[in-house]
Amino acid sequence: MPGSKTEDMKETRFTPFVSTLRSHLFPARQGLPSGLPRIVTAIAILFLAAAVPSGAKAAGADAGADARPNLIMIIADDMAWNDSTPYGHPHIQTPNLERLAAEGMRFDQAFLTCSSCSPSRCSIITGRYPHATGAAELHMPLPDQPTYPSLLKAAGYYTAQAGKWHLGNEVRDHFDRVEEMDKATNPSGCGQWVEVLQERPKDKPFFLWLASSDPHRSYEEGAIPTPHTAEDIVVPPFFPDTPEVRADLGLYYDEISRLDSFVGKVLDELDAQGVAENTFIVFLSDNGRPFPRCKTTIYDSGVKTPFIVRWPAGLKAGQSTGSLVSSIDIAPTFLELAGVTPPEGRLQGVSFLPILKDPQAETRDYIYAEHNWHDYQAHKRSVRSKDYLYIYDSLPFLNLSPPADAVRSPTYVTMMKLRDQGKLNINQMQCFLVPRPPKELYDVKADPYQFHNLAAEEEFSYMLNQMREIQSEWANKYQDPKPDLQTLTPDGFDRITGERFRQPKNKAKTSSQDKGKAKTE
Repeated sequence: MPGSKTEDMKETRFTPFVSTLRSHLFPARQGLPSGLPRIVTAIAILFLAAAVPSGAKAAGADAGADARPNLIMIIADDMAWNDSTPYGHPHIQTPNLERLAAEGMRFDQAFLTCSSCSPSRCSIITGRYPHATGAAELHMPLPDQPTYPSLLKAAGYYTAQAGKWHLGNEVRDHFDRVEEMDKATNPSGCGQWVEVLQERPKDKPFFLWLASSDPHRSYEEGAIPTPHTAEDIVVPPFFPDTPEVRADLGLYYDEISRLDSFVGKVLDELDAQGVAENTFIVFLSDNGRPFPRCKTTIYDSGVKTPFIVRWPAGLKAGQSTGSLVSSIDIAPTFLELAGVTPPEGRLQGVSFLPILKDPQAETRDYIYAEHNWHDYQAHKRSVRSKDYLYIYDSLPFLNLSPPADAVRSPTYVTMMKLRDQGKLNINQMQCFLVPRPPKELYDVKADPYQFHNLAAEEEFSYMLNQMREIQSEWANKYQDPKPDLQTLTPDGFDRITGERFRQPKNKAKTSSQDKGKAKTE
């Protein structure tokens, strides 16, 4: 893959067969054929199970008969990368995430493939970029296809999910057990995590997909016993510092702390069962905080994620790394740990296991992200190195609306009032400005919030062209052509009020926002 430094997985005697099978079942194309029969995927997975090394067959993980590690992925819902104490926040209550990082490795340059709930999760579970999963837009159900849980299940792992689902019905049977949250009785989405861990079979290794609903909107007081105060809040510079904004961030912090408490319960249960040593845990978020200029953007505030790994049996505690890693790298990493060879050419990520052995190791040079429909019409693509971020926007005549629930938030309502009063600075006005530049380039070290667009500056023309070429190579390799704008899904909500349109989104072909509107709205 573009930007990958890790060699492809070594061939096995099954590789020619898998390659032939894949060529018939999963021909190269954008997305997946509609109506792919479930039985076809199941047959492919059964054959793949034969490729698991015989010595790694599950026969009693707790009894020591199976040396493969247990695997747990814990995913937050709308949590910014730096809103926890392991990442330097001075006040937020996250002692268990701090413990997780102290006992493992903190990744300081980890990124998602998009900043949109279900597309991000579909990308993670398949190990593919959003446009290549068949579920690139919000709420699109994931078509049946090989996922890393299905491959782990076929290879002898017990697989279970608990919490927020948001993946559609076609892949439910990729798990032995699915415990989808009931918001009324389980508002955090974490209430059944420990139960699922306790009730797993004890004669095989396990994989758990533990998905929180925290800190997704909407917010209510009382999420934790000791709520955060206004003095605890760190206001990002793209927000105005007002009591309303601090109060909104405080409720968001409270839900992060509630999530943190459940992370602690999982860690304690692993200790109680005596399986913590050989259990590999990854903690991350699905996208940035649900606030303006964060969630649904492909700036760092949208796609940079907390990413913490703990594995006492195979990872030295208390480490950090600045190596780049993407959320689609989880699938190949988990499968490598389990000794499972995926279908040839299926995964678009790369294992990050070399980084666990050496924090200075590099497994990729670039991060790729995209933004498609999430409440509003969109088509953006980006490539990021350790030094620069390049963004291409196919629809620069549209403003940078946050998702509809954030448009209705106290923070955004406050920002609109201050905009009308002329009290926002230029960096706080970014959500309202139109037209926007079709190309953006940022020096991410000198400009960590991506405020100063260098795309029009002559001294950066070489870098701009280089990053454009890298993004183009990625688009060609992964079959992501520029779209016909008339075919893009139009806005489903009003960009000013966040109210849902009555007209079905598939009936309209153009955005509600006119190209000729004034420069702010």
